[in-house]
Amino acid sequence: MKKLSVAVAVCAALVSSYTSAEVRINGFASIVGGKSLDSDSTLYGYDDNISFKNESVFALQLSADLQDKLSATAQIVARGDNDFDAEFEWAYVTYEFSDELQLSAGKMRVPFYRYSDFIDVGYAYRWVRPPQSVYNIPFSTYEGLSLLHNTQLGDWDSTLQVIYGGFDGEIDAVSANDKAELNNFAGINWTMSRDWLSLRAAYLVAETSFELDSNDSTGAALNGLEDILRASNLTSLADDIAIDEDNSTFIGLGFSIDYNDILFDAEYTQLEVENSILAEQSQYYASVGYRLDDVIIHFTYEDNDDKHDSSRFDKIQAIPSLNAAVNGALEGVRAQSNVYTIGARYDFHPSAAFKIDFSRFEDDITDTETDVIAVGIDLVF
Repeated sequence: MKKLSVAVAVCAALVSSYTSAEVRINGFASIVGGKSLDSDSTLYGYDDNISFKNESVFALQLSADLQDKLSATAQIVARGDNDFDAEFEWAYVTYEFSDELQLSAGKMRVPFYRYSDFIDVGYAYRWVRPPQSVYNIPFSTYEGLSLLHNTQLGDWDSTLQVIYGGFDGEIDAVSANDKAELNNFAGINWTMSRDWLSLRAAYLVAETSFELDSNDSTGAALNGLEDILRASNLTSLADDIAIDEDNSTFIGLGFSIDYNDILFDAEYTQLEVENSILAEQSQYYASVGYRLDDVIIHFTYEDNDDKHDSSRFDKIQAIPSLNAAVNGALEGVRAQSNVYTIGARYDFHPSAAFKIDFSRFEDDITDTETDVIAVGIDLVF
């Protein structure tokens, strides 16, 4: 209900402004089709049947100048993997203190990554999808405040953002429909740009709680293990399984080069939810591209490594069955994989681009490979 009230408030501001200011309507869309080339494997939601639903998106953005330095913005997004049900992705108001400083309040994008603000706008980047080994946090918005400061530091353009707020919703993290709550969600995002080089750093923290989905086999198993540990008076170990008001930390570093038709991007992220079943995550990608008039060809390598520190294992050797169960739960969230993507983008229209990507996912845990090919048309209007 809280989310609905934010969206309604912003839309009310937009409607009320219509008589005194022009409401601007922009939009974007991605029509994406793909399939797995392996009959018994899925990747990015694709199996060996062609689908144009998983990654297709349609969206409208409404913005209005409410005068006296106040504006309102709302973005409505319909995703194919959600049966194209339209939802408010953004809904916020902004007050400009000056040309350099502005404060926004409402539902906004979390600045986890370089392309966070444009993560749904496929036209903004060269891939069919951003590198999923890095762009893998299962939520992208928060409700709260954002203070943005733009300035010039010598020859560098500086953009500094500070956020504070929270998140409350269902996500696919440990099990299928975990109820997640992030309180005291705060962070800083700083980008420096000069000529052909852009540098970026982000640091975010939150108090994190999950209620695992008991209708999911993984959620039910972990909930059951936690109950057994508490019944066995192993409270501290049970607390290490549960995700209840645990401190979480996100670190993101990246840079981008666009020099003489040579493109190079890289991002590195770390995510840790302390004293929880969630593994410590570290991942990165490096991508090189070359621009040939209206065509960009590119190659991207991704690496993902999720694991618990070895000190968390073998804590209850006196009870072999429970020791094995806890070790199995910690090992069960481990992930180690690589992805290789080769693709091309063709800007065949000032507002449209055609893309094709071939991706090979290598799972080092199961020693398996999955290939996916996807094509898409991205539009802005």
